[in-house]
Amino acid sequence: MTLIQQPFSNVQLELLKTFSHQLDDSEIGELRKILATFFAQRAIRQANKVWDEQKWTDTDVDIMLDTKMRKRTKK
Repeated sequence: MTLIQQPFSNVQLELLKTFSHQLDDSEIGELRKILATFFAQRAIRQANKVWDEQKWTDTDVDIMLDTKMRKRTKK
């Protein structure tokens, strides 16, 4: 049996089903704000989780802000 890979994620499919009708520009803008808020809150929860797991302090973050932490990539 061959599986066909779906080009859309489960979220995209759900949104396509939910919004199968036209929205006006103001509704599209409102939807974008709602989605941005959702993903921002999710990112904050994940960051807070890492903060707690690592037992970071404000001092640790200040040190990180002054430290170059990116690795160089080979060209």
